[in-house]
Amino acid sequence: MKTYAAKDIRNIALVGHAGAGKTSLAEAAYYLTGQSDRLGKVADGTTVCDFDPEEIKRQASVSTAVLPMEWSDIKVNLLDTPGLFDFAGGMSEGIRAAGCALIVVSGKGGLEVGAEKAFRAASKKGIAKLFFVNKMDEEHADFYKVYQQLLDTYGKMICPMVLPHVVDGKVECFVDLIDEKAYVYKDGIPLECPMPEMERAEEFRTKIREAVAETSEELMEKYFNDEPFTHEELVEALSGGVRRGEIAPVFCGSATTMAGLTTLFDGMRDLAPWAETVAGEVGKDGAGNDVKLTVDPNGPTVAIVFKTIADPFVGKLLYFKVISGKVSADSTLVNMRTGANEKIGKVYFIRGKKQEETAFITAGDIGGVAKLATTRTGDTLCSVGTQVTLNRVPFENPCLSVAVSAKKKGEEEKIASGLDRLMEEDPTIHFEVNKETKESILSGLGEQHLDVVASKLKSKFGVEVDFATPRVAYRETIRKKVKVQGRHKKQSGGHGQFGDVWVEFEPWDCDGLIFEETVFGGSVPKNFFPAVEKGLVDSAQKGVLAGFPVVGVKATLVDGSYHPVDSSEMAFKTAASLAYKEGMAQASPAILEPIGVLKAYVPGDNTGDVMGDATKRRGRVLGMNPAEDDLTCVEAEVPMAEMGDYAVMLRSLTQGRGHFTLDFERYEQAPEAVAQKVVAEYKVADDE
Repeated sequence: MKTYAAKDIRNIALVGHAGAGKTSLAEAAYYLTGQSDRLGKVADGTTVCDFDPEEIKRQASVSTAVLPMEWSDIKVNLLDTPGLFDFAGGMSEGIRAAGCALIVVSGKGGLEVGAEKAFRAASKKGIAKLFFVNKMDEEHADFYKVYQQLLDTYGKMICPMVLPHVVDGKVECFVDLIDEKAYVYKDGIPLECPMPEMERAEEFRTKIREAVAETSEELMEKYFNDEPFTHEELVEALSGGVRRGEIAPVFCGSATTMAGLTTLFDGMRDLAPWAETVAGEVGKDGAGNDVKLTVDPNGPTVAIVFKTIADPFVGKLLYFKVISGKVSADSTLVNMRTGANEKIGKVYFIRGKKQEETAFITAGDIGGVAKLATTRTGDTLCSVGTQVTLNRVPFENPCLSVAVSAKKKGEEEKIASGLDRLMEEDPTIHFEVNKETKESILSGLGEQHLDVVASKLKSKFGVEVDFATPRVAYRETIRKKVKVQGRHKKQSGGHGQFGDVWVEFEPWDCDGLIFEETVFGGSVPKNFFPAVEKGLVDSAQKGVLAGFPVVGVKATLVDGSYHPVDSSEMAFKTAASLAYKEGMAQASPAILEPIGVLKAYVPGDNTGDVMGDATKRRGRVLGMNPAEDDLTCVEAEVPMAEMGDYAVMLRSLTQGRGHFTLDFERYEQAPEAVAQKVVAEYKVADDE
């Protein structure tokens, strides 16, 4: 593939709800533009974009793929992103690298949640939006119903470019409202046909003229004077409105039959912002000051890494977008996060799973590079002497956690190393070892996401894993004051062991166990106080009910006795531990459970259900507040032990529109029934 100037490059993210046909559209585009000699199918696992074994098995995209195509002397980098919410990290990567979002909507399913979220993400990034109503060949597809949904949701920015002429439920031809021509399609090739009589055609042409008129005073005057717009005026005004985010053109067709696609490609060429106008960004220099970058192939090199593919045999392949300058083979760039120099070997154009070697990737274009030592997704690469850091990829935080363990003993290290590689590829995965429960905790965006992680661990790194519900880090405390004796006496020839202490235990406002002494008259020598304290503090690491750490306890050494020969630090430490066991058992021990602050961001219609669910989880609703994206924030305090499946529940309840945060707040005494259940469960676990 030849190198294109930034003015001839379009970086377009294919986004939308799962099943809308994004991958099929990318495949049809690749075939129709002559990049491939066969048309792959998702159902057959033969598409260029869905090349990962997990995608072929599931017949759904799980990561972003890059597919360049050439059309009418321009280059279009299609970024095919996943529509499943569990793989939203892929959409974040695609939006970060794109200058325009093509939101694919099913002609049958209409405007679904995935399309709404994609529109919102593109708007936050500040990039243009196009719509493509797909699957117009299928029964019950209704372009006008979908168009009305778009209009009701996004208002007057929605501007139709193509209309289907439907007879007896089937599309007879497609009408291009800009060229005012009608086409039938044969194997994706447009054949002009007579313009049909359509009741709403003039209505939609008027919408285009109104949208164009609002882009300038001169065109507004022509509109009011009933003067026709030239084709050039229409295209120029529409492209400017699209670039500014004022107009969102709507195309339609079928990725399966390839009908209507050439008109869409012309729309990408004429209306989608070219890289020269949208690739420039504002970064930060070493002092934190803003640095404005323009798309200049001769300027200093600045590139953003937006995706990583990790392979256990080949190594890392990094996808990057050049903002300024060019990334050349055999050059040296600086990683702004680590400060390390990275030697660039070969650079590539990306074509699905294949790479095509090239001398350089210029400003505004997308490419790949392999085997960089310290670079990962979100990093900025700059030419030596340049200091600019760009905004990273805005990934969602993982919301579903499981305890992960190896099916075969001794393979825990393989799990850790495999997940370390997978986290390079997918930053929405999180892995850590819980220091309290000693469990390995894997977190992701949903059940399917974690299932894919498990499959990749097996296929790429040869380790099989089991998932379980994570254990909760409870605490133990006491509810009353007691005074007990701890006496340790042992004689076994020679010097014996003797330590005798009286200790008061009482509830206290503290994190852990604090120690004091009020000994009078030297009944316990001062040099043994540290041993008593150590014995108590060490013992408090495990409570007497279920072995959880003890908090909120004050232990006061009030009396005791010693032997001038047999007493030692070890003897007094042992005596203190005996006093601890006796005292904790008598002081009405209790289980404390962690309480978190839940903030659930949901549509207004779901607030009642969310509050009811929080109550069912033994939570206390604190209130509601308006939030961004027309959502309402429901705030509640909830026991964290009840929140294991909350991510799944909230997604189901809100059809994927809601999201939440859950942050630890404090510990509270667990209800008696809960405490008994916890003690029973953890004693069984310890016995096993």
